[in-house]
Amino acid sequence: MIRRLFTFLAIGIGLTLAAVVGVTAYQALHAPLQASSGTPLVPENCSPGPCVQVQGFTLWLAEIKVDGDLVTMQVRFKNSSPATHASPEDLTLIDASRHVSALITDAPGCKTWTRHEFNNGAIFGPISICFRVFNLARPFIVRWTPDLGLFCCEKEIRLS
Repeated sequence: MIRRLFTFLAIGIGLTLAAVVGVTAYQALHAPLQASSGTPLVPENCSPGPCVQVQGFTLWLAEIKVDGDLVTMQVRFKNSSPATHASPEDLTLIDASRHVSALITDAPGCKTWTRHEFNNGAIFGPISICFRVFNLARPFIVRWTPDLGLFCCEKEIRLS
C-alpha cells in the first residue's frame, strides 16, 4: 500500500515538474509581436495611430515627446475584450540599448494610476505618463502586456 502511494506521489510530482518546465520554456521562447515598419508609427489594426489592438483591447499613444532623458506621452485605453483591467505595470519602454524602463512619477507632469477596472467597451484616459531612458538614440519601443490570459499577449509599438 505504501509503495503504491509513493508511486502515485512520484508520478504527480513528475507531472507537475514537467508542466512547470513546459510553461517556463514556452515563455522563454515566446517572441514578442512587432507593430512597426516604415513611418514613425504605423497602426496595426486600429486607428488613429499610434495604437495597438489585441482581442478587442486597444491602447492609443499621443503627444509623444523626448526632453533630455525623459520620454513623455499620453495613453488611452478602450476595452471590449475579456480583460478586466488596465494597470501601469502593463507598460514599459525599451530604449535603443534594450534597457527596459517602468513608468516613473518623480518628474513634473509624470503620473501613474491604480489598476483600473473596465466594463465592456469602456474608455480610460488619457493619462500623461513618463519613462526615463538611458540611450537617447531612437527607436524607442513601448511594450504593452495586457492581462488576457497565461499565454497572451505582448505587443510592441515602435517609436522612430
